[in-house]
Amino acid sequence: MSLLHDQFAGPVLSVLSVQNIESELSYAYLHAVAAQAWVSCTQGSRHEDNHGIDARLLGLAPFPAQGKRTEVDINIQLKATVKEPTLIDGSFAYSLDGIARYDQLRSMTRSIPRILVVLFMPAQSTHWITHTEDALALHKCAYWVSLRNAPASSNMATQTVYLPQTQRFDADGLRRLMGSISRGEVPEYQGRKM
Repeated sequence: MSLLHDQFAGPVLSVLSVQNIESELSYAYLHAVAAQAWVSCTQGSRHEDNHGIDARLLGLAPFPAQGKRTEVDINIQLKATVKEPTLIDGSFAYSLDGIARYDQLRSMTRSIPRILVVLFMPAQSTHWITHTEDALALHKCAYWVSLRNAPASSNMATQTVYLPQTQRFDADGLRRLMGSISRGEVPEYQGRKM
């Protein structure tokens, strides 16, 4: 159990750590976007997680500007952070822990496209979610990047990656991404030099 700070009662014991809560909210975000896009979202197994797959998305045609493929799979590596992202030349800088994970994401040998989705959350936990009779709102949003064919890292522990501000992970963007994959256009890293 961990000790968390409740906004009304002060410190409380919790089964979930802050990191667990961030992770659960990132899954909630992913599932909500997938549902709005009419896409199936399945959480990866612990064995898949060892290989950098937190979730699998499955979409069926029609897609925007659809190609020959009528069924598209995407594997997702999902992250969440409360650190305010730095915007550099139109991309958000994110420090990805684990060079082995970075290498999995940049691999050219995968048959199913794999993307990194990062949910940027408010710094204060009391601002993560609000709910009223009219709305349940998860604040801030996520961005995605394909690291396929990104350069090798010379670092030992972490690698800064860059998520384009234009690649917000939302329902319309997800359907467009699936449309490009249906045309055989597997997304590759187009970001800043590492």
